[in-house]
Amino acid sequence: MRVLIVTAGSWGDVAPYTGLGVRLRGAGHDVTVATHERFGRAVTAHGLGYRALPVDPRQELASQAGQGLARAVSPPVAMARVARMARDFMPPLAVGVAAAVRQGADVVLSSTVTDPLCAVLGEAFRLPSIGVYLQPVRPTAAFPPLVTGARSFGPHGNRLAAYALQAGTDRILAPAARALRRELGLPRQWFGGLLGLPRGRTVLHGFSPRVVPRPADWPSAHKVCGYWWPQPDPEWEPEPRLLDFLGAGPPPVFAGFGSCVTAEAPALSALLADAMRRAKVRGIIQAGWSGLHMENDDLITVREVPHAWLFPRTAAVVHHAGAGTTAAGLRAGVPAVPVPVQLDQHFWAARLHALGVAPPRLRFQRLTAESLSAALTEAVHNPALRARAGELAAALAGEDGTRQVLETVERLA
Repeated sequence: MRVLIVTAGSWGDVAPYTGLGVRLRGAGHDVTVATHERFGRAVTAHGLGYRALPVDPRQELASQAGQGLARAVSPPVAMARVARMARDFMPPLAVGVAAAVRQGADVVLSSTVTDPLCAVLGEAFRLPSIGVYLQPVRPTAAFPPLVTGARSFGPHGNRLAAYALQAGTDRILAPAARALRRELGLPRQWFGGLLGLPRGRTVLHGFSPRVVPRPADWPSAHKVCGYWWPQPDPEWEPEPRLLDFLGAGPPPVFAGFGSCVTAEAPALSALLADAMRRAKVRGIIQAGWSGLHMENDDLITVREVPHAWLFPRTAAVVHHAGAGTTAAGLRAGVPAVPVPVQLDQHFWAARLHALGVAPPRLRFQRLTAESLSAALTEAVHNPALRARAGELAAALAGEDGTRQVLETVERLA
């Protein structure tokens, strides 16, 4: 069967699908991933087919609008700024997704952002289309909607807040989906944004039920499968200087903000170095999309290093609590210090604390060397955090998150 996986966003929105794609290919399916050109080589390195999507996510986040999103201090402000950005990037993205699907497939698996577009295309071309999400976006009484952060509004309040968020999401996704319906000659249809896809639609989630238990009030077609672990780059090897640093002392702390792009990289780099000095820990800073950099006798900067390789060698990980980095830290069994920047990162940061593997989240917009130093000290020296992280990692190691996706695809075949 020809399987097309369609995803858009940062590397964290792409990497898990390399693991899923390799599993499907190993079962005899012809797998192609459609995503941004920035990630094309990372897809083909694993023997998967590739179709290019427009829009460079790093350029979007580095733009004036993207910087405004990173500085947003509340969920309504963040959603308003995402909506303004979407006016520019969603139309070309819709064109690219349609072109990728038109090249041929027997089934389309689509990520959270691309699923409304792929649902329209599946209807037009009579293709099976399945949602494969990395975030729990369906309204539920069990927890608040993603972008509201850690605060629960109670069962009824959580659902009401989720439907309010749906109205905001509609502003982001509906125009492109409606335009695509008109182009394809489909009848006009009410569109409820990311949360208003057709009833009965199958949605498979690529995170562990131990991290986010499946809500009892979700439709039966919404499943929580377990993590889809990224495939390692077959050509990557650690730099000798990194190996030397790791061997020269106790396990260091990792600090990185992944796809976050800040115009204040020098100040953030200095803050990280100051916090590590105060906490008396060695450190590894990952440059990421912001280009962070700081070095001294107890601190080095690295570029791209696979989290699956590096995190188990650290004492704790400071990160922006993106879905992918959160998963990598849990898999490694090390405590976290979550510093969410925007959108769903607040949800994952709250989950890490609730699971007992991290101190309370630190807001990126209010981060200080003093607050980060205190959180680092807690993460590194609290044995309960490390013990719980190890227990959870052992449980995750026994899960097979790709199995349900493979079984669903093969039922279609």
